[in-house]
Formats: sequence, C-alpha cells, structure tokens
Amino acid sequence: MATSDTAPDLTSSELYINRELSHLQFNIRVLAQALDETHPLLDRLFFLCIFSKNLDEFYEVRVADLAHQLTFAREQAGIDGLHPAQVLNEIYALCSINVARQYEILNDTLLPALKQENIHFLRRAEWTEDQRQWIREYFDENVQPLVSPIGLDPSHPFPRLVNKSLNFIVALEGKDAFGRETGLAIIPAPRSLPRTVRLPDELTEGGDHFVFLSSIIHEYADELFPGMSVKGCYQFRVTRNADLDIDHEETSDLASALEDELHSRNFGEEMRLEVADNCPDELIAFLLRQFNLEETDLYKVNGPVNLGRLIEVIDQINRPDLRYAPFTPGLPKNVNFKKSIFESIRSKDTLLLHPYESFTPVVDLLREAAKDPGVRAIKQTLYRTGAKSEIVNALVDAARNGKEVTVVIELRARFDEEENLYLANRLQEAGAVVVYGVVGYKTHAKMMLIVRKEGAIYRRYVHLGTGNYHAGNARAYTDYSFMTCDDSICEDVHKVFQQLTGMGEVMRVKKLFHAPFTLHKRLIQMIDREREVAEAGRPALIRMKANGLTEPKVIRALYRASQAGVKIELIIRGMCSLRPGIAGVSDNIEVRSIIGRFLEHTRVFYFLNDGKDEIYAASADLMERNLLRRVETAFPIESNKLKERMKEELEICMKDNTQAWILQSDGSYVRQQPAEGEEPLSAQNWLLDRLAASSGAATAPPAS
Repeated sequence: MATSDTAPDLTSSELYINRELSHLQFNIRVLAQALDETHPLLDRLFFLCIFSKNLDEFYEVRVADLAHQLTFAREQAGIDGLHPAQVLNEIYALCSINVARQYEILNDTLLPALKQENIHFLRRAEWTEDQRQWIREYFDENVQPLVSPIGLDPSHPFPRLVNKSLNFIVALEGKDAFGRETGLAIIPAPRSLPRTVRLPDELTEGGDHFVFLSSIIHEYADELFPGMSVKGCYQFRVTRNADLDIDHEETSDLASALEDELHSRNFGEEMRLEVADNCPDELIAFLLRQFNLEETDLYKVNGPVNLGRLIEVIDQINRPDLRYAPFTPGLPKNVNFKKSIFESIRSKDTLLLHPYESFTPVVDLLREAAKDPGVRAIKQTLYRTGAKSEIVNALVDAARNGKEVTVVIELRARFDEEENLYLANRLQEAGAVVVYGVVGYKTHAKMMLIVRKEGAIYRRYVHLGTGNYHAGNARAYTDYSFMTCDDSICEDVHKVFQQLTGMGEVMRVKKLFHAPFTLHKRLIQMIDREREVAEAGRPALIRMKANGLTEPKVIRALYRASQAGVKIELIIRGMCSLRPGIAGVSDNIEVRSIIGRFLEHTRVFYFLNDGKDEIYAASADLMERNLLRRVETAFPIESNKLKERMKEELEICMKDNTQAWILQSDGSYVRQQPAEGEEPLSAQNWLLDRLAASSGAATAPPAS
C-alpha cells in the first residue's frame, strides 16, 4: 500500500479480502447458529446440517476450481494477491478447525440437549434386545438385498465410488470360497436408503429414537462376508469436483450436452476424504493413495461422515415446541383474493417482501393469466423452480389453453440442471416454446411478462423479483417481488425477452438496468454521483444489500466514495472482498452480515442522490459473474410510499443488534450485541411482526 504522504493505491492487494476465505467465513457464521439458544433446538440442528451441505458444495465447486488451477498450471491470483496454493492452505486450516468444532457441537451440545427432550440417536451398545431384533429384520429385508460388498483383489480393483456416498472399508481375515485372501473390502451403502432409521414407537418408552444406517451396516458387516472374520469396519466418504464442464463453442445442443455431463458429476476428481476417527492409520493411508489425496485433504470425524443427511430426521420429529412456530404471510391492502390480480396491479404497483408477505399473489397472477380469455401471451424466465412447481403447472395450463407461452429456462443453474431439463421437456410437451437463454451467459433475471387484451388495447403486466420462482424458497428466503403495469418497465422487459429469445443489437431500455450491458456501468456511475455530492459538501449516503460483493471496479468506486466522505452501509450476507475500516480508504464503510431464521437473499441498491433518492431492487449480486457474465435486471422502485418502505426495511437491518455480524478490517466477523440498556432488535423478527398476517414466531421459544 502507498505511504501516508501519498494517495492510497486502490488496486493494492492489501485492500481486498480473498473471496473464497470470505465465503468460508459465511459458512462459519452459519455453524455458530447451532450454538445460539435463541433458535429452537431442532432449528439449531438444522443449521448444523446446513453447514455440512454448504461445505460439501464449497469443496465441490470452489476448492475444486482452485485445485484445477494448480493441476493445469493456470494459477490466477485474485485482487487480494493470494496465490491459489496459499488460499488452499488457509482453507485447509480453517476447515480443520471448524469441522472438528462441528462434531464437538453435535456430540457435546446438541445430542445431549436432544436426549433431554427424549430424542435419541442410539449407539449399538444402547440397543435393547427387542430393538436389536427389529433392526436385524430391517437389515435382512431392506439393507442386505441392496448391498454389494466388493472384495479387493487384482480382478476387483478399488471401485469408483459415487460423490459423497457413504462407504465402509473393511479389514478381513481368512480365505473366501475361491481361496482369495486379500484382507480388504469395500461396502458401498445403498443410496436409496435413509441415513437415519426411526424405531417404531412400540419399541421405545416414548419419544423419538433413531439409529444410523452406518451403525446397522457396521453391526452386521460380518454377515456380508460369510466364513471370514471382520477385524474392522470404518465409514468414509469422498467429495468430488461436481462442477460441469461444457465447451460452449463445440456444443450445438446445450440440453444434450448437459445430459451427458450430469452423469460425470458423480465421478469427478477427488477433493476431500472424510473417515471415522477410529480408522487405523494404515487403512487411512490406503484410502488416501486410492483417491490420490494428501493429508491436508483428510478429515477424521467423531460421528457420521454425512451430517448433512441428519436434516432428514427433523421433519420426522413431531415436536412443534422445538421448531419456530408457523406464521401466516401477509398481503398488501390492494391485493384481494376476491378480485382479479390484474385489477390489483392496475390500481397501483405491488411490492411483496417474502417470506413475511405471501408468494401466492405471484402464483395467482400466472394462474389467472392461464385461464383468462383476454391473455394472449406469457413470457417467463426460470432458474430454480422446483420439480413440483405451481408456476410450471400454470405455464403448462396456459400453453394447453392456447396462450403463446415462451419460457427461458436456465439449464445451467448449478445442482438444479437435471430438474430443469425435466421441466423443459414438460413445458415443450404442453406446447410452450422453450429456449435456454444465451450461450456463455446464464439467465439469472427473474421476469414474467403477460400480454392481455383489454377492450381495444393490449396491456402488459410484469413481475420482477430478486429471488427464484420457487414457492418453497419463498418461505425460507427473503426476497422482493414487484408487480406493475407501468408502460416503460413493461416495454423494457419485453425488449430483454427479445434479446434472450431472438438475435440483434443491444436494445436501449428506459428504466431497467440489465447485465451484461448497462447494470455494471450504471452502478458505478451512481456511486460516483454520490461521491461528487459529498465532494460538494452535501450529505451523501449509499446503502446496498446483496449476497456477495467481489467485483473490483465496484469496490474501488465505493472506496473513492468513502474517501470523499460518503457514508456507506453494506449488508452483505456472504462473501465480501471489500475491506472496511482502512484509514483514508474505507473508514466510512460498514459491512454487516445478517444470519437468522431466514436466508437473506434480497438485492437492493439505495442512493440518497442529493435528496432525490433512488432505489433499485435486482436479481444480481455485486459480483463479476452477475454483473459481467449473466443476464440480470435491476428495476427501480418509483412510488414514494414504496421507496419509504424499502428505506425503512434497510434501516432496520442496519439497527439489528442480535443477528448481525460486523466485518472487521482483518476479514473476521464480530457478532453484534445490544449495548448496556439497549433493547435487543432482530431485523427479521421486526419484519415478521410488521408484515406477516400472524407472527407468533417472531421470538423463538427458549431452547431446552
């Protein structure tokens, strides 16, 4: 960095936090929720499982990319200046500490607390005779017919094991029927079976009792090798590179190419080995050699190697007192289920904040459009929607009812590719026109356009959102939905759809900003405009809320604004490469992350603009991929009433003193605590009280 008597170099690597390490810090904040007694007990278990699932994806994608760079000598240091090898070393150190912490939380905190609530995960030594007999029958009827143990010898080499599958390495003694004496075998656990099995109530004295599939296989492993002696049986699993590699230049049919690639996801390059901590060193060394992994890729765990699958048990436990109480999402006054949704939108623009407000009006808009004889055409983008989607059902009905239905499906939505292929086929069979967006640019924009004949005119209605068209996510993710029939916005959305489905030059739009063409440029211009106001000695304020902030030019623009005296408040849930609190650079910037009951997912950009404030909601995060390599939209909120509402909702996030974590200049996060005499305030609970029709869950019951 430059010396104190010169202007700071805003490109200096010291001013940036590594994006992968920042991403990992987000997962660590998720894990911390498992210890937070303001969450109900089963929700704390849920956070523990989500940490596992997040870490799986982190290895499958982010660690895999870094390792790929090293393997093929394509190392690229990021804006933070760290070499991929340095980043990997930091990742290994952080993951080792926090995976061990995860199992400590499970074994020392959550399992004892669950046991006090009469919820038990039984070890083999705890099985009663009646339970053991039932488990034996379960093994005979459900497990043994599906298990294919693999003895290792020259004609049975080490098998290619499926990504994240549960397996066992078995040490054997003796000869088999063919005289083989290899000493080792592998048992792949049947993937179709649950990882936890609930015991029948009649075998227990009340409460909920579970056994792990791994315990069942371990107990009866010797029966899979008749006549031989099992000297040891140890669970393990391997995590693989699961990112898909499609050569867009060589692909003439994206759907077919994607179908071919999906199978390979289960058998990508090995990234991580998890193994039971009681496994002998020689067997661990053997597994590492088979997977071509190093000691740094190894995690010895004190418990099941697949904690993410524990999430299955939560819905099997009928203990509402140990979960957040259900609530009824609210509705704005202009939305009335007794009248047409088109009439509601014509009366005024409608803004919904999910999950506090219902997602149903969005679904109803499409349902009504599918049946309305006046509706002539529907255009829709789909990114993550769900296999049993009401949105897709309505689109199918619309196509069958003779509407002109055009759907832009993003097949490359990571880990939803197979589901999206199914949805595409279903829509095509119904008569909809399905396109897959633009090669090389993921379609991440959330747009719905309906064309309706009203008397002698055609009127257009639009829905724009910050989240996906997924009713389940709308109950768990915070997202904005905006519905309008504003002529300019509808015309802009129409032009974006034309660019997606047709070909031609960039079309000029009036009110929307859209990536990859104008969004990045306009954001920087608005940041610079705020800087110029501050330089003129007038009040200046920027508030931004997003899931990630990593794009270097946006960060540098924010640094320049901070240097000019602009107050900058950032609510960034996940990775953030901006380093706050650097004297003379970012001392006017605060970055906070809110982790709570709901997954923060809204993207909102607010600018004071010399008293003529502007506010945009967007599908895009402040990251390179979103601003430069995706199709995204940012849409203005122009109603003064709606603007005031969104400003208040941003302000309450800045006042959160219970679930907010403040980013420090060294890249670490510190959780906010109420000051002495200050009332605790959770932004999510405040919004639930304010917007939901019933909000009995605003305050969690104390964990037992």
